[in-house]
Amino acid sequence: MTTAIRNIGIIAHVDHGKTTLVDRLLQEAGTFQAHEEVADRVMDSMDLEKEKGITIRAKNASIYWNDLKINIVDTPGHADFGGEVERILSMVDGVLLIVDAAEGPKAQTRFVLRKAIERRLSLLVVINKVDRIQSNPSGVHDAVLELLLDLEAGEEQFNAPFLYGSAKNGTIGKTPETVAPGFGLLFETIQNHIPPPQANPDSPFRMLISNLDWNDYVGRIAIGKIESGGIAVGDLVTCLHHERQPSTAKITRIYTFSGLRSEETETAHAGDIVGLAGFEESYIGETFCDREDREPIPFVQIDPPTIQMQFCVNDGPFAGQNGSYITTRHLRERLIRETRTNVSIEVCDTDQNNCYLVSARGELQIAIVAETMRREGYEMLISRPEVITRDVDGKTHEPIEDLWLEIPREHLGETIQALSSRIGEVTRLEHRGDTALLDARIPTRGLIGLESFLTNLTGGRALVSHLFNEYQPWCGEIFTRTNGALIAMESGTATNYALDSLQQRGTLFIEPQTNVYPGMVVGEHARGNDLPCNPTRTKQLTNVRASGADKAIQLEPPRIMNLEQSLEWIAIDEYVEATPTHIRLRKKICDANLRKREKQAKKQRDGVPG
Repeated sequence: MTTAIRNIGIIAHVDHGKTTLVDRLLQEAGTFQAHEEVADRVMDSMDLEKEKGITIRAKNASIYWNDLKINIVDTPGHADFGGEVERILSMVDGVLLIVDAAEGPKAQTRFVLRKAIERRLSLLVVINKVDRIQSNPSGVHDAVLELLLDLEAGEEQFNAPFLYGSAKNGTIGKTPETVAPGFGLLFETIQNHIPPPQANPDSPFRMLISNLDWNDYVGRIAIGKIESGGIAVGDLVTCLHHERQPSTAKITRIYTFSGLRSEETETAHAGDIVGLAGFEESYIGETFCDREDREPIPFVQIDPPTIQMQFCVNDGPFAGQNGSYITTRHLRERLIRETRTNVSIEVCDTDQNNCYLVSARGELQIAIVAETMRREGYEMLISRPEVITRDVDGKTHEPIEDLWLEIPREHLGETIQALSSRIGEVTRLEHRGDTALLDARIPTRGLIGLESFLTNLTGGRALVSHLFNEYQPWCGEIFTRTNGALIAMESGTATNYALDSLQQRGTLFIEPQTNVYPGMVVGEHARGNDLPCNPTRTKQLTNVRASGADKAIQLEPPRIMNLEQSLEWIAIDEYVEATPTHIRLRKKICDANLRKREKQAKKQRDGVPG
């Protein structure tokens, strides 16, 4: 047991102040020099994390307070990235639960906290944002206790210490009334309540790989907590692989964490969280040890994927104009590389040579992968999210989710109508002032596009949380999009004249001077059917001047959707074409005649007359 180390994970729902609190701890411990300029949200290093305001990838940081080293793992708070959270718990001995003083515990709080309780990890609770006008610290305190009771927490976990504060203002206290500047109280509580690592320095070396990193000079770096023994540069280590024979390699680098940076060291000991380089092939969940006949360390299994999408090579008329990586080989290698550092992602081949099936916990997770790839220079086609079904006794079963909603009361009727159309069943309804709280059970299919719909409906005031519950028999058809598409028939450049007449038929997705091609979706039809159109049409000029002056063309601003919104909008027969500079929507079959033949063939296969 190493008494001078504390390994803690941080659990919180989206936007409850997790990353801000870590920033404050780093500053309080003197991680940054006096002259060093510190950016907000330093733990969110990815561009997408800063843009979306959420944590996507788990990260490590180390803080030295007095003679104590505190290893902190900042983890995602969105349910789609639950796989990141679950495996991190294997590296820590306690968790810091952060809860918003106004909103209380949410779905993702329940999800990750359940995993921590199952592992019997020590618990410390911080009720954050007590400075908010709507804060209710005592009510949130009781809500956390109710949640712990519901999750069957142990006696020690149920009696966890509570602290109150504001990470934004840098204050904390034992009660809401005694909040004061400085985080010394939090450091003391961590030292006194979170146990040191239960690691045996006298046993042979063992370490579970919980995360992976990459260095252009040394290659793959496996990150984990040393469960027993010690390691030194030059030692021969065996990797117990999942589905193949063990392999042995020499450790070339050992990295420990200091602040936000990693530093090389010659040795590491039981209880340390380290990065080891030397293996070309090692994966999350595998075990490093001293010889082949050791028992592997059990790996925490994550919830199965429930959503899948097709990733295909871009075969459109504009393919290769923007991207650097456009071939089947490029696409496959990048997707396989993603699975090596993201245990929640699965990639499978399909019967099409240029198309791969990507499965994950939620549509946001896959959308993040696609957005990252296109920013790296990849071009690809992505299909609409579909749920992963199971065959149980000859019947189709689909994933069902528990859904929690907080919406303004004036939008309650429209929200319930939207849930009903998606086969959602409201199980609880509660009113708190001007806010309505709904609990519901809904097929995962019904969640696709729901958050965007509620965000638009409520002007961004809706709070949506969901958790996978179980597989149940297929619930029937769900129609989440009732409008057809405006589909370009010609290649060329969109004109003001053509778009002026098209905006009378629906909502445009493009601006004048946009290059289009046959099969490209340029807007949403006001009716339920698809409408072929020519957005490149120009006004015919004659030698006879019109008696009246041409009226000035006034176009409505087009609806510009990001990648995530585009994936939610498209139908089953459409793709999102994602390139480094453009996001386009198109039909899977661009040729109108081929589309018509395929539609007729499908009717014959399904036994539909006509």
